[in-house]
Amino acid sequence: MTNPIDLSVVLDADLIRRYDKHGPRYTSYPTVVEFHEGFGKADYRAWAERTNEDPIPSSLSLYVHIPFCDTVCFYCACNKVVTKDHSRAGPYLQRLGLEIERQGALYDADRQVEQLHLGGGTPTFLSHKQIRELMRALREHFSLREDDIGEYSIEIDPRKADELTVALLRELGFNRMSLGVQDFEPEVQRAVNRIQSEEETHRVIAAARSQGFKSISMDLIYGLPHQTVESFGRTLDKVIAVSPERLSIYNYAHLPEVFKTQRRINEADLPSPDEKLKILQYTIERLTKAGYQYIGMDHFAKPEDELAVAQRNGTLTRNFQGYSTHAECDLVGLGVSAISKVGFCYAQNVRNLDEYYSRIDAGRLAVYRGIELTDDDVLRREVISQLICHGQLDIESIEQRFGIEFTEYFAAERDVLGTMQADGLLKMDDRTIEVLPPGRLLIRSICMVFDRYLRPHGKQPYSNVI
Repeated sequence: MTNPIDLSVVLDADLIRRYDKHGPRYTSYPTVVEFHEGFGKADYRAWAERTNEDPIPSSLSLYVHIPFCDTVCFYCACNKVVTKDHSRAGPYLQRLGLEIERQGALYDADRQVEQLHLGGGTPTFLSHKQIRELMRALREHFSLREDDIGEYSIEIDPRKADELTVALLRELGFNRMSLGVQDFEPEVQRAVNRIQSEEETHRVIAAARSQGFKSISMDLIYGLPHQTVESFGRTLDKVIAVSPERLSIYNYAHLPEVFKTQRRINEADLPSPDEKLKILQYTIERLTKAGYQYIGMDHFAKPEDELAVAQRNGTLTRNFQGYSTHAECDLVGLGVSAISKVGFCYAQNVRNLDEYYSRIDAGRLAVYRGIELTDDDVLRREVISQLICHGQLDIESIEQRFGIEFTEYFAAERDVLGTMQADGLLKMDDRTIEVLPPGRLLIRSICMVFDRYLRPHGKQPYSNVI
């Protein structure tokens, strides 16, 4: 990487109004919109085998999707199955175990799992016995670490976990957790159908601290019904008081035409765009004052947290869970709708349970679509990754790695970047592109300049960047 840059943030309302358009979150490039069914399980197998043959095969990162929730949060855009029938987890775990076995057989046993993440849905929908059995299957078919060095995390709904749950998770090797909170205000909770007391949240955090979890992350959402700067400030004060190592502050994207459960949110109760900007500005100021470092987009971390350390030492990356610390890993997605990133391909499993069960019962993998990256995709992915993770681009390193002349290859893009430079979003010369403090909140708009798949006309299938 080049020299350290200014990581501060400046919220310029005029610039945001000009550049706040629909755009990807760049958890992958190309994005999932470009995945197609011409890429299937045979292509994925071939890439898995190819990565085994690398002179130094990459370590692995595993993502396991548990889709079940017993209540629906109206804002949620995740792939989920809402049910109070916990017996439905059994048939799913049976098939998941078979997929774990088949996927594990694709990768050499010496490829250690440096990262593991259980997400959903609600992973703690599972019983203690089921969680234990799931981890047993993962350890049988993948090379999980036996020490406490890996980053093994799980998403927790504090309403569905207690001290015994937390103790079990620690025993099984988890050392990080992410807690869904969204907002502590009762009026907001009622409007989005997520009633969660402070006591429930504090109890889980206290248990995690006592069990020696290394990192606790909390998820909040701004832009929900009835939120104001003052009300969200009260939630921030309560969150800061329990001092999580990381925070994700997501912008609520109201897309009821896409996500049916959002139709149950009264649009008239949502804060105005100006109020949302004020909430965001206050959030950045409040968290910065409390000692958190703005990582990018919606992530904050304490300076000593591994996320902040990875950003400083150049190993920060983005994947389908957001910012992550192990850029070198191949990612294997397990479960319904899960996405893998292996070698120079992405592969996604089928998105509904019936088809997932059908494919697994037929002795197949669940992959149904994906994409194999072209040389141009790999180049643009690296450019976007450096900008979105580190706020700067080392042009010379890109030229040497990909054998291009940057100014010539990206001539059209540099014209657009020149306008952004004149507007104060970035600084650019022949050696570097550096995102300036007013551009940090608009990093998605900057990255979009390098995205050759974006349609110049017609509505983009994405939320606004702010």
